[in-house]
Amino acid sequence: MSVETNGPATNQAAPVSPVMVPSTGPITREELQLASRNHALPLEMLRWPITPVGMHYLLIHFDIPKVDPISWRLRLGGLVDHPLEFTLPELKHRERRTVPVTMECAGNGRSRLEPRPVSQPWDQGGVGTAEWTGTPLAPILHEAGIASDGVELVFTGADRGVQGGTEHQYARSLSIEDAMGDDVLLAYEVNGQPLPPQHGYPLRLLVPGWYGMTSVKWLESIEAVAKPFEGYQQAIAYRYQQGPDDPGTPVQRIRLRALMVPPGIPDFFTRNRLVPAGPVLLEGRAWSGTHPIERVEVSVDGEWAESHLEPQAGAYAWRAWTFPWVAAAGEHELACRAIDTAGTVQPNEAEWNYQGMGNNSVQRVKVTVRN
Repeated sequence: MSVETNGPATNQAAPVSPVMVPSTGPITREELQLASRNHALPLEMLRWPITPVGMHYLLIHFDIPKVDPISWRLRLGGLVDHPLEFTLPELKHRERRTVPVTMECAGNGRSRLEPRPVSQPWDQGGVGTAEWTGTPLAPILHEAGIASDGVELVFTGADRGVQGGTEHQYARSLSIEDAMGDDVLLAYEVNGQPLPPQHGYPLRLLVPGWYGMTSVKWLESIEAVAKPFEGYQQAIAYRYQQGPDDPGTPVQRIRLRALMVPPGIPDFFTRNRLVPAGPVLLEGRAWSGTHPIERVEVSVDGEWAESHLEPQAGAYAWRAWTFPWVAAAGEHELACRAIDTAGTVQPNEAEWNYQGMGNNSVQRVKVTVRN
């Protein structure tokens, strides 16, 4: 087992996590344990332009740390001209900005891949859109003065644990250029209220357009470094790999996706949909972290047609779409797909990868239409 240098070291060997080999078998007890700690967005909540905090997807890697807001400090150091330290009230007295942001877990859709990569077994609800409030990071970086040999900033949270045999505090890095983005925030509120403990109280990083693992929670320190960060969550986790020995490529920006509110009513156990015959308004949301959404198409039994797109609430927020359907009695398959301004079309099937990242394959909903 290795111990990363960020955070206090320990002389006691930590247990080595079991190798999470992709599986074609039933869900494991370990996956069920993860699923019971974390939760997805119920897809009917796509009707809400802003996701209530309790319905927003949630992923907690280790344990939720209990942070004392009085003694807590954010420290900015490393290769800077002026090391800085802030209390929470000091950050709240700086420029205040609120940004609606769609955040998605990089592993969203993992359980739909075959063989199934073994980790948090997301179906399709690892997403949510909230109004995040905080202070822009860029002015603070300018005040600190990043040294000329600084290449990345390492953001470290208070949560600590063992993953892949490595004990570490959760930490991720961004290039100086990416960290200087105008909408990168140090966020202390969500939907007009202080961050709840599970969402990173008292402070978290918010990086719009990137998968959720980038927005480090329970933020304690920012360090400018002279070479790319090689911590576990950067160099080993969150990679597009074809096998355990493939170094892969980093997971970064959110891939385009459209999701549909499942119409009608569900069967309790199977969640299969029952819809009355006649006019039905299909609806959903679409988003991307790369290029803006240009259109959303809806398929009824394989026939694609364009939906109506509503205006976007913000540069990083999802867009609502609607599609009128006259439902005829019988069994039908509905689907939706997003197309962005670069001409990229959401794929019918996802390209498999070892960690189950970035699965943005087309959603398909089977419905039974009854007279």
